[in-house]
Amino acid sequence: MKEYLVAAMLCVARYGFASTDQEQGAGKPVTISRQEAAVGKALIAKSDCFACHKERDKLVGPSYADISRKYRPTAKNIDSLAGKIVKGGSGAWGQVPMAPHPSIPKKDAEIMVKYILSLANGKE
Repeated sequence: MKEYLVAAMLCVARYGFASTDQEQGAGKPVTISRQEAAVGKALIAKSDCFACHKERDKLVGPSYADISRKYRPTAKNIDSLAGKIVKGGSGAWGQVPMAPHPSIPKKDAEIMVKYILSLANGKE
């Protein structure tokens, strides 16, 4: 029991909350290069994402920095979050749904997610 509490406290200290496997992303972390992060940031700048999200502050949706603290950069999380960009989603951050963006190719959405997740690692 003591080991469980220590592990939970470490998780809360690192990520600011107790998290699920999806958030932590079972699997090995993906390395995100500065170049990938820059391309992802440029793709976001050309989209309508800033209508609901800001880099460091909550707007309608969570800030990119908050997202990067909640989700580790694993292949599973990158795929899942890119899917939410393309298909939309709700529930992970409250009741306000995220609009779908079917015109964004999944590969572009993955690069956008890599930029967002790089914020926790100081790549941007």
